[in-house]
Amino acid sequence: MEKHISVPIDKEEISKLHAGDYVYITGTIYTARDAAHKRMQETLDRGEALPIDLNKNLIYYMGPSPAREGRPIGSAGPTTASRMDKYAPKLLDLGLAGMIGKGKRSLQVKEAIIRNGAVYFAAVGGAGALLSKSIIQSEVVAYDDLGTEAIRKLEVKNFPVIVVIDKDGNNLYEIAIKEYCRE
Repeated sequence: MEKHISVPIDKEEISKLHAGDYVYITGTIYTARDAAHKRMQETLDRGEALPIDLNKNLIYYMGPSPAREGRPIGSAGPTTASRMDKYAPKLLDLGLAGMIGKGKRSLQVKEAIIRNGAVYFAAVGGAGALLSKSIIQSEVVAYDDLGTEAIRKLEVKNFPVIVVIDKDGNNLYEIAIKEYCRE
């Protein structure tokens, strides 16, 4: 099923998303990769506030290439999500509504998604140039010293993703294997 959502997103909207849904996201999302997640964890460990509000927001695991002239961002393909698995449950518990990446997630992340009524989306790997066309604005908002791993605020319009893990823990990767291996 094809759906259009606006972000920030609340739990009621997330509850309407199901594993396998094609979704087009419009609104504000944030980027963060390994180094930014590590720094956010260190910030939380010190008892300090994070540089972005996680509540009802999405984090896109992406580090862009340099922008070409006249474009807000360069190639913007997803990073392998499992690299953020040790940080994701805590961020979900703090109100993060969901994540965008590629690849499988750990059991701990799946449990945190269920516990928090969140969602995990996949963006198509290898399609960074195409994905960047849905990004209409990009601004570094934290950890500028991390270069491409800085936290960015992106304005997106009809950014294409697929629901991989829904709020109930249904996992598209597992469902697809079962469908494919039917006798």
